[in-house]
Amino acid sequence: MGHFALPFTADLQLQVVAGFFHDVFLMINHLVIGQNGIMSTPAVSCVIRKIKAVGGIILTASHNPGGPNGDFGIKYNISSGGPAPEGITNKIFEISKGLQEYHICPDMKVDLSKIGKQTFEVDTFKPFTVEIVDSVEAYAEMLRGIFDFAALKELLSGAKHINVRLDAMHGVVGPYVKKIVCEELGSPANSAVNCVPQEDFGGHHPDPNLTYAADLVNTMKGGEYDFGAAFDGDGDRNMVLGKHGFFVNPSDSVAVIAANITSIPYFKKTGVKGLARSMPTSGALDNVAKALQMQLYETPTGWKFFGNLMDAGKLSLCGEESFGTGSDHIREKDGLWAVLAWLSILATRKQSVEEIMKDHWQKFGRNFFTRYDYEEVDSDAANKMIKDLETAMFDPSFKGKKLSSGDKTYEVAIADNFAYTDPVDASVSKNQGLRIIFSDGSRIIFRLSGTGSAGATVRLYIDSYEKDPTKIYQDPQVMLAPLVDIALKISQLHEKTGRTGPTVIT
Repeated sequence: MGHFALPFTADLQLQVVAGFFHDVFLMINHLVIGQNGIMSTPAVSCVIRKIKAVGGIILTASHNPGGPNGDFGIKYNISSGGPAPEGITNKIFEISKGLQEYHICPDMKVDLSKIGKQTFEVDTFKPFTVEIVDSVEAYAEMLRGIFDFAALKELLSGAKHINVRLDAMHGVVGPYVKKIVCEELGSPANSAVNCVPQEDFGGHHPDPNLTYAADLVNTMKGGEYDFGAAFDGDGDRNMVLGKHGFFVNPSDSVAVIAANITSIPYFKKTGVKGLARSMPTSGALDNVAKALQMQLYETPTGWKFFGNLMDAGKLSLCGEESFGTGSDHIREKDGLWAVLAWLSILATRKQSVEEIMKDHWQKFGRNFFTRYDYEEVDSDAANKMIKDLETAMFDPSFKGKKLSSGDKTYEVAIADNFAYTDPVDASVSKNQGLRIIFSDGSRIIFRLSGTGSAGATVRLYIDSYEKDPTKIYQDPQVMLAPLVDIALKISQLHEKTGRTGPTVIT
């Protein structure tokens, strides 16, 4: 299937196996697997933490096309439930170079549909236990302790309930939506669609954005539903829509959750330790942090950076512009958690998504934001474009330069390649994205992404703050057009990659 999770426990005996790793490792004798091999990435993190496993292995296409001819990745999460940091993955890679042989057990038949423990006699692993668990229950139990399920049930199935449309895009989150939102919280069964996980995601690209979740967008435009959401293949990303297809960009989404964080009982108990966003994410969260006097961290892209802050007790809520939002309840971004957070805000404020968003902009100002994705670009051409741009940016004359488009002129204040020093362990991550920051705070950012299916994905981000109440409701593409034009001119992105436009615009 599309997703297969293996949290595992271990005996504490260290073993040295000559001829295999020439190293020391934990002897694994207990696997915990989701029923039918299905478990969402957030649920894996939850289960690892609950059973105190030493780690977990996730087999997933994530938000990319899956199936026999699609993507397939192997991901390792550590005992905190979060993605393995580079120090561990680098060590795994080094060990893999020395592998001389490996053994398989072709006669070991495990019934993945049967909940319970199955014990086997395997050489060196006596006994070896495989435990099949309900894929949803541990995760659902965790959410019950975070949200006010009575208030959510009233919102979704009470006398004045709202109508919702949730699209699982044939990824693994389908069973979670059905059991938690429909069966437990009372939303009608037909409010959740594409909830049967398929190994190729029904032949679709399970990335919850305006392009690949177009069916949901079009349905929401009809006005029948008050709230809509889509999830990616492994359940850690989400997109939120309001009535008539009102789009909430992910940068605004985490900012709204932060501004309304007391709507979620969990944070009343734990308090708010800090907020964080990835560097390309808009500054919308910064505005909330400043107004509410909360600590804010700007990190490179990658959830492991958030996890480090969480483990140190410095972070409660975080988000990425790539449709990932989460908190310190686990160590992964969490699509369904983010949707229940939004529904909790709707239940508390008794307003629509659009009303909540517009009130937020009136109070904090608006960061107009857009992201252009150029997918499957020739890697050599993409790398050369980035290198040439960096050379131009690092010329001493570039700082202070005035760049114009139409009647708009922007003065370069900062031009760099983002570097991050972790406040927890002082580790340094360099070359995390080219940034051009203008004197008014507007930003142009270029990054090469490593999460696409083939070739290189070039991402262009534009972020510009506006506090004038007469302008905050404008179309982002109109407001940001001059900065987009400047970005394309100085990078010569189209000319150097052979593209005439982006694959996806967010």
